[in-house]
Amino acid sequence: MRNGRVRNGFRLVRSARPGSLARKRRVVITGGAGFIGCNLADRLCTAGESVLLFDNLSRIGVEQNVAWLREKHEQLVEVVIGDMRDARAVTEVVQNASAVFHFAAQVAVTNSLTSPIHDFEVNARGTLNLLEALRSLPDAPPLIFTSTNKVYGCLRDLKLQLRGDRYEPVERAKRTGGIDENQSLDFYSPYGCSKGAADQYILDYVHTFDLAAVVFRMSCIYGPHQFGTEDQGWVAHFLIQAMSRRLVTVYGDGKQVRDILFIEDLIEAFLLARARIDAIAGEAFNIGGGPANATSLVELIDLIGVLDGEEPRLRFGNWRPGDQRYYVSNFSKFEKAVGWRPTTTMRTGVAQLHNWLVEKRFGTQAQLATA
Repeated sequence: MRNGRVRNGFRLVRSARPGSLARKRRVVITGGAGFIGCNLADRLCTAGESVLLFDNLSRIGVEQNVAWLREKHEQLVEVVIGDMRDARAVTEVVQNASAVFHFAAQVAVTNSLTSPIHDFEVNARGTLNLLEALRSLPDAPPLIFTSTNKVYGCLRDLKLQLRGDRYEPVERAKRTGGIDENQSLDFYSPYGCSKGAADQYILDYVHTFDLAAVVFRMSCIYGPHQFGTEDQGWVAHFLIQAMSRRLVTVYGDGKQVRDILFIEDLIEAFLLARARIDAIAGEAFNIGGGPANATSLVELIDLIGVLDGEEPRLRFGNWRPGDQRYYVSNFSKFEKAVGWRPTTTMRTGVAQLHNWLVEKRFGTQAQLATA
C-alpha cells in the first residue's frame, strides 16, 4: 500500500490492480475508511456490491477499519489513498461509479478555528472538486452528502428553558418535534461555513446542472467502528474515556441536549435515499435520532456509568464557540419522503457500542448489556 505516484503534491496509492478502477462498476465512498464509511461499505458488500474507498487515512482507527473490511470482503473492496483537494484523483475514482457517498471532510470545529484555510480547502473546495468530476461524466451517478446541524449555527433565535438536567425549547412544537429544515441557516465557525458552503453547492448543482444529489444535515451518529475524539464522535469518546478510567471533559454545563442516531439506522436512511433519488434529488433533510433519542450530556454519562459498572469522573470546561445548547432533529420530512424512522433505542445502541469497545479495543469479550 506504499507504492504509488505523486499528483499535485499528493501521493495516490492503490490497493487495486492497475486499470481495475476503469473496469469495475462500484459504489464510491469518500472518507470510506472512517466510521460511517466502513459501516456503509460493510452493508453494501454484504449485499454483493463492490465498493471503492477513497480516503487519506489520516484519522485514528481508519487503518483498522480497512483491515476489517478487507478480511471480511476481500474481493469486493478497493482502496485508493488520496485527498479531496486533488481534483485529478477525485475525477479518476468516480469513473464508472454506480453511486457516490461523500463523507470525506475535516470534521472538527476546533481544528477549523486554528486552520480555517485547510478546513475550507478540504470541505468546500474538495466538495466542489467532486461536483465538477461528476458533472464531467456523461451519466453522473447519484450523490449522497453528509452535511451537519452546524449549518444552523448556535440557534440563537431558539428560546430555551432548563428542566432538570437538560435544556429544552420553550415552544412546544420544537420541544416535541425538534428542529426542522425551515430553521434559518446561520453558519457559525469556519467549520460551519465550509460544510454549509458544500451543502449549498450540492443543492445548486442539482438545479443548475441536473445532478441527482441529496444532503443529509446530520446530528450525532454513533456505533461500532467509531474511534471518537474530544472534537468528533463524542458518544464513543465519552465511552472510551470512562472505560479507560480517565477524566471525561464536558464543555459547558453538560445539560446541552443532542439527539443521537445509531449507525445502522443511518445506513438504512442512506440506502433509501439512493433508491428514491429521483423523487428526492435537490432536497436537504435533517437526520438524527429525533426526540425519542434525545439526551443531555450528563444523562448519557449516567447511562455509561450504568453500562460500565463505574461512574465516570468528570471535569468541566468553558463553553466553546458555536456550541448549541439544544439540537434535536425533526426528521419528519425524510420520513414522509421515504418512510424512514430510527428503530434502535438509545440504550440498546449505546450498549452495543460499549460491548464492541470492550471486545475490540479493550481486549475482553463482553456480554451484551441488557437494553
